[in-house]
Amino acid sequence: MKYLLTSGGVTNASIHAALEEMLGRPTAECHALCIPTAQHGHPWCTPGSAWRFVAGRSPAPMVDLGWASVGLLELLALPHMPRERWEAWVRAADVLLVDGGDATFLAHWLRQTGLADLLPGLKNTVWVGVSAGSMALTPRIGSQFVSWAGADGDDRGLGLVDVSIFPHLNYPDFPNNRMANAEAWAAQIGGPAYALDDQSALRVVDGAVQVISEGEWRAFP
Repeated sequence: MKYLLTSGGVTNASIHAALEEMLGRPTAECHALCIPTAQHGHPWCTPGSAWRFVAGRSPAPMVDLGWASVGLLELLALPHMPRERWEAWVRAADVLLVDGGDATFLAHWLRQTGLADLLPGLKNTVWVGVSAGSMALTPRIGSQFVSWAGADGDDRGLGLVDVSIFPHLNYPDFPNNRMANAEAWAAQIGGPAYALDDQSALRVVDGAVQVISEGEWRAFP
């Protein structure tokens, strides 16, 4: 699978160009599934914020990029239907658009449904994550970003990529997301990591990581 891991969505021309390069054609020719599941695990998220993502009205440009079609894939529903039914939907999609919220909640349901095991085999599919939708794929999330009680202190992600992500660097609404906090986070994360502002993203293809940015970012080797 190809991964475009953003902090704030497809917020600028550079990230959009990287997305279309990974897809191999314009967004207008591609079919998307959007996944809002991470929202349900975070106390700041509401039915309204989940709807805004699905409706393409969230602050993070994702669903509203002119796709040929967009469908809704809610992970919480998958255990209640035959796997072959939902797996066919996933395999038919060109791109998975994955919203933020709580990354450990999202990682849990990716594991529980079996979708996590399916992802590495989807060679031509692109995963576009925003915030927790990116962090869930990393080896470690960081305890300061875990809000779901069910995680029980476990901040492990799926480890489908080899780097961790500190999102929303210097975002005005998140006063704790400053560079000093990112440095402290990176010191305890135990592996390579990046701090990204909302104009930055990571392109990860075949394990190779490339920063796509029109803003501020920092690598922590």
